[in-house]
Amino acid sequence: MRDGRPRSWTSIIVMVILAILWSIPTLGLLVSSFRSRDAVASTGWWTALFNPFEQGWTLDNYSGVLSGSNMGMGFLNTLVVSVPATILPIMFAAFAAYAFTFMSFPGKEVLFVIIVGVMVVPIQVALQPMLYLLGPYGIGISGQFVAIWLLHTGFGMPLCLYTLRNYMSTLPYSVVESAKIDGASHYQTFWRLVAPMSMPAIAAFATLQFLWVWNDLLIAKLFLLPANSTVIVQLQQLLGTQGQGAELLTAGAFISMALPILVFIFLQRFFVRGLTSGAVKG
Repeated sequence: MRDGRPRSWTSIIVMVILAILWSIPTLGLLVSSFRSRDAVASTGWWTALFNPFEQGWTLDNYSGVLSGSNMGMGFLNTLVVSVPATILPIMFAAFAAYAFTFMSFPGKEVLFVIIVGVMVVPIQVALQPMLYLLGPYGIGISGQFVAIWLLHTGFGMPLCLYTLRNYMSTLPYSVVESAKIDGASHYQTFWRLVAPMSMPAIAAFATLQFLWVWNDLLIAKLFLLPANSTVIVQLQQLLGTQGQGAELLTAGAFISMALPILVFIFLQRFFVRGLTSGAVKG
């Protein structure tokens, strides 16, 4: 290897096996998305690989998804939900992580433990209170995009704060002390020094948060109006109560995967650096 260590063929073989096992369901979904409903019901997707002839190959599933549902508006709604719901928790958590790392105030450790402890609380237990708070009996914003922005920000901030705080604790404190000696304020120190050095951890969490919000079904279904439904909610509605539309669901799933895959590919380098450079260290 580049650092002089010998290669571990056991690790390589295990990783290859795990990658193949992890890819099998996705491969089956891809093959099924190009087969007719009758072909999927009569034979398994693996038979189409070993005997590709007369397997009912078709593009009608993709054309049916694109023409029979408002997927374009669903993609737009999902972007409107995902982008702010990714930026907002990172913005607030980054300021808080800086304060917990480089500032001293009473009860800092206790408050940090309380915030991190929120991560173990299932979000499902907060849905009913949030429906009352954001609904007509509360502030009356349920069904609007701002409601789901607030929910994803609140649910994502504990993990983001924990990740960024642990990463910032690995940064050289002498750099912050030098900035203080030069007369820099906390605001200047954060934006000019800490934030650029913490970019790998920020990008790592941004990747995870974007994927979580993009693939969210429960919160989007409960707190958004049908006119504002995301692409995942529209995919769920393609499946009828008696299984009709299952062939469209496989095609729609691959269409919805396009943008998250691109986001992960472009941020993969930062994602790996963020996870291996202290982002998840205690």
